[in-house]
Amino acid sequence: MGAVDQQDQPVVGGRPTTEKPPKRAHPLLALGALMGLVLVLRVYGALLGAIESLPLVSGLLELAGVIWLARFCRRQPGAQQRTPEAPERAAAALEGVFRQRLRRPAASVALRFVARPVDSLARLSQRAPVDIQLGRSRTVRRAYGIDEIALVPGGRTVDPEVTDSHWSIGGFRREIPIIASAMDGVVDVAVAIELSRLGALGVLNIEGVQTRYDDPNPVLDRIAAVGKEEFVPLMQELYSQPVREDLIRKRIADIKAGGGIAAVSATPVAALRFGQAIAEAGADLLFVQATVVSTEHIGPEGRETLDLSALCRDLGVPVAIGNCVTYEVALQLMRAGAAAVLVGIGPGAACTSRGVLGVGIPQATAVADCASARDDYERESGRYVPVIADGGIVTGGDICKCIACGADAVMIGSPIARASEAPGRGFHWGMATPSPVLPRGTRIKVGTTGSLEKILRGPAGLDDGTQNLLGALRTSMGTLGARNLKEMQQVEVVVAPSLLTEGKVYQKAQQLGMGK
Repeated sequence: MGAVDQQDQPVVGGRPTTEKPPKRAHPLLALGALMGLVLVLRVYGALLGAIESLPLVSGLLELAGVIWLARFCRRQPGAQQRTPEAPERAAAALEGVFRQRLRRPAASVALRFVARPVDSLARLSQRAPVDIQLGRSRTVRRAYGIDEIALVPGGRTVDPEVTDSHWSIGGFRREIPIIASAMDGVVDVAVAIELSRLGALGVLNIEGVQTRYDDPNPVLDRIAAVGKEEFVPLMQELYSQPVREDLIRKRIADIKAGGGIAAVSATPVAALRFGQAIAEAGADLLFVQATVVSTEHIGPEGRETLDLSALCRDLGVPVAIGNCVTYEVALQLMRAGAAAVLVGIGPGAACTSRGVLGVGIPQATAVADCASARDDYERESGRYVPVIADGGIVTGGDICKCIACGADAVMIGSPIARASEAPGRGFHWGMATPSPVLPRGTRIKVGTTGSLEKILRGPAGLDDGTQNLLGALRTSMGTLGARNLKEMQQVEVVVAPSLLTEGKVYQKAQQLGMGK
C-alpha cells in the first residue's frame, strides 16, 4: 500500500482513524495448499502404482493453480508496475515454504513436482501483456515506436570488422540488409543496378512513372517543380496514364542487362493483372504491397481477387508480401508461401495513412510481433521467412533498433531519396499519393547529401547518422557483442523515451547532430 494522505482517511469524532482493513489470505498460501494436495496425490499414486488417473488429476490441479495465480497478479492495481523479477521472487518464496515445512526427503520430492508449475508461472507472468483500460468496455495494450526504445550493451564486445551483416531473400544473399523502397523518387533502373552492385537491393514500382512513360524524366521534372498546393492534382493527372506491359518488360530487362537484381513491386490488383508478364520478363523478386494485405479479402460480387497462396505457388518467382503489423496476419502470409513479409503501416516519412485512415501500430511493437510469428512458423514448418521492417527508418540507429526487435532487413525510402543518383531531384513522395479517390501521401523535400555509396558504405560526411548506414550497423553490432544478425536480434531492448533528447539541449537549440 502507498502512503495515504490524512485528508483521505475516515474521520471519527473529528480525528482520523487508524483502523486497518481485514487481512486477506495471500495468493501464495492458497497456491501452496493446492500444490500440497498435488504432492499428496502424486506420492499416493507412486505408492499404489495402479491408479492411472492420479497423474492426470494432479496435472490439471497444477495447471489450474498456475493460471489462477497468473490471473490474480494481472488483476492487481499495481500490476503495471510489477518488475520482471516478481515471478522469480514468488517462486523463491514458495520454495522456502516447502523447505521449512517439510523434512529434507519430502522437501526434495515436493520441489521436484512444484518446479514445473512455478517455472510456468514465471514465464506466463513475464509474457502476459499489460492491459490498459481505455473505457468501461474496452481494454488496450501499449505499443512502442522506434524512437521510444534503446539497445543495451552486454558483457562482450566484437570488433566491427569481424561482424557479419549478410542476409538472404528469395535465394539472393546480400551483404547490406537494406532495401530501397519502390517509390518513383527513390528507385529507377540505374539506381536498382547500383544498389545491387553495392550489396543492397532496390525495388522498382511497376505502377509508377517508369512504366507509364517511355521517358519519365520530363514527368519527374514537373513533379519537382510544382508548388505545394498544385502537387496532388498534378500527381493525379500524371498517374492517370495507363501502365504499359511492354514498359514493365523493358524495365526488368534493362535492370538484368546492367547486372542488377530485378526486384519489382505491384499492388494486389496489378499483381493479378501483370503477374504473368513479370514472370515471363525474368523478374527475380516480386513484392506485392498495399497499405494492408491479408490472405482473406472480401470483394464485390463478381470481381476477381488475388489468391496469394496460388500466386506464391504458381508464379515461379519468389513473392514478398506486405504490409502487415500483427502476429496473426504475418503468420497467415508465411503459411500462404510468402518469401518475405513486410512490416509497417504508415510510419514512412512521406506517408499520411495514419492521419487519413487512423490505422497502424508503432514500428518497434509491430516488428517484434511479426518476428515472433516468423520464429513460430519456422518451428512449425522448418522454413525461415525474413521479416522486413518497412517505414519510419531514417538513421543507422533506426536500422539497428529494427533488427534488434527481430527484423532481418529494413526497407527505406527517404534516406535513399537523398542520393545524387535518386530520380526524385531531392524530393520524396509516397506510393499512394496519386490515388484519384483518397490520396494518402505527400511530397517532402529531403535534399541531396551524397552518392549512394556514401549513404550505404561511407565514409560519412554528416554527423546525423544518415550516411554510412552499413558502418553504423556493424559498429552497433560490435558494441552490443553481436557477431551476426541473429545475435543482433537477441540483444536486450529497453523502453527509453528520452534516449534521443537526454542531454541534447545544445544540439537541439543549435540544430546540430541529433538536433537537426
